Amino acid sequence: MWAGRVLRAALSGAPRGHRAQSALAQLRGILEEELEGIRGAGTWKSERVITSRQGPRIHVDGVSGGILNFCANNYLGLSSHPEVIQAGLQALEEFGAGLSSVRFICGTQSIHKDLEAKIARFHQREDAILYPSCFDANAGLFEALLTPEDAVLSDELNHASIIDGIRLCKAHKYRYRHLDMADLEAKLQEAQKHRLRLVATDGAFSMDGDIAPLQEICRLASQYGALVFVDECHATGFLGATGRGTDELLGVMDQVTIINSTLGKALGGASGGYTTGPGSLVSLLRQRARPYLFSNSLPPAVVGCASKALDLLMESNAVVQSMAAKTQRFRSKMEAAGFTISGANHPICPVMLGDARLASCMADDMLKRGIFVIGFSYPVVPKGKARIRVQISAVHSEEDVDRCVEAFVEVGRLHGALP
Repeated sequence: MWAGRVLRAALSGAPRGHRAQSALAQLRGILEEELEGIRGAGTWKSERVITSRQGPRIHVDGVSGGILNFCANNYLGLSSHPEVIQAGLQALEEFGAGLSSVRFICGTQSIHKDLEAKIARFHQREDAILYPSCFDANAGLFEALLTPEDAVLSDELNHASIIDGIRLCKAHKYRYRHLDMADLEAKLQEAQKHRLRLVATDGAFSMDGDIAPLQEICRLASQYGALVFVDECHATGFLGATGRGTDELLGVMDQVTIINSTLGKALGGASGGYTTGPGSLVSLLRQRARPYLFSNSLPPAVVGCASKALDLLMESNAVVQSMAAKTQRFRSKMEAAGFTISGANHPICPVMLGDARLASCMADDMLKRGIFVIGFSYPVVPKGKARIRVQISAVHSEEDVDRCVEAFVEVGRLHGALP
């Protein structure tokens, strides 16, 4: 105790400003050491500045001429669609910039309720609830739904937002090996002692471009009395015959209980997320989901854009078919050239390279050749599994796809990634 009194007396004798500056200097030293470690590992992530609207061709600060963009989640090319933009402008004019607060305090607008009803119809569910992002939807779901009496069983490669959402809840947590149905079954058997059991999985895994085996997951869930939750951010709008997602693609729409997805990728590319499922669940989330209760409503312009994107998608699935053909074209040409492409039949086409520095350097050289792609490395992907994640859009032309492949071959040979 006497030592503590001496220390406090010594600190009290030092000028307050000096102590604060010393603490700040200590913080700066710690941060610089961490940042230098990231640079030294070759995993530093630079942000390129786009000076144009999103699309298959963009302009990048510091790079002359147009650039072919192959790293956006703009799967259907709707982020710059003239009708989508016009709908956003109309909503901004009619409903203003926003409500300036959360929905239960300042009320909600009809445009939000209409979009929630449209989302529920699109997914053939009872109701839907909007969030500022799907990260927020995942953060809000598990804590509100699950208690210490329950269990959640999660694929080990689920998106970070699912992992963080599960951390927030007090349910018992089981993690099964990626796409390993034998391990999931073992975990379900172990979890039988709990009240509710919820299997949580991405529909399409964004880093690898692979698809969850939902038919087998739903079969096991039925066998062991579990519910199924699917994050459809990288599936909504373009997987399945009419773009409903992986549950439509695999014929289990009536067996998946809860879907979370985004408005920020295929459905307009702006922002926003949602949960859709049983009406009673959505009602509970409106009462208890913290990201919903404590975050402002989506801006009306974003709602208007997403609503029009859904309209366009439900009118015709021709754009979905176009993207599938271009995806197959890219994958087959890259594999014929000697590259390893992860996943199958998904517009996320990870070019597997292994080394983080190689992925970063190749991506930089691709930009010099007019192709915008990004290298992914730890901690976004596991160590030793660095890659360049190429993403195909319906608005890429066949010539765009072929030019991207040609640039990869040139750069791959330059860096020794190809013979």
